[in-house]
Amino acid sequence: MGWGEGRASVNRFRHVPVVLLLAASLGGCFQPLYSSGPETGGRPAVRDALSAIDVQQIDAAANTSEARLAVQMRNDLLFNFTGGGYAAPPTHKLKVQIAGSRAVVNIDRNTALPNVETYTLRTSYSLTEIATGKVVVTGNASTPVSYDTLGQQRFARLSGMHDAERRAAKVISDNVTARLASYFISGS
Repeated sequence: MGWGEGRASVNRFRHVPVVLLLAASLGGCFQPLYSSGPETGGRPAVRDALSAIDVQQIDAAANTSEARLAVQMRNDLLFNFTGGGYAAPPTHKLKVQIAGSRAVVNIDRNTALPNVETYTLRTSYSLTEIATGKVVVTGNASTPVSYDTLGQQRFARLSGMHDAERRAAKVISDNVTARLASYFISGS
């Protein structure tokens, strides 16, 4: 290795100390989203604020897939807010409404049965401050989830449909959690 080649390899790593210095100096600026750290700016930590949300029962007609999804979505939201622990005394209440629909995407020409279907779950939600009765966050979320129906196998079709519904409910509950966490971080 000649002198010119050695200098080229040193120049390649010239910026590493600058990057490390920047990373070390900015390391204290970041805080995990769901930390239970101290209050910042007069607001409680996001984890504490989320655990103080009272998730209302989600209305759905009895003995329908929406009724099953309403229970799952409420449970997912409660777990997302509390992490499986106890809830704090409520400061906000969350009202969620859901509606689902199915659509056929592809039909098998030989059997005239659907090959691929989609399930779309739509929700609207509102977060109300209990002390003032003021609605502080409203929003809508929807997600389409596709699934294969596997032709003539009825049980496989139903299993795929239920799996798609569960995935859609999880995606929606995670979206709502992220939106509410951003509200508690930014205050708007």
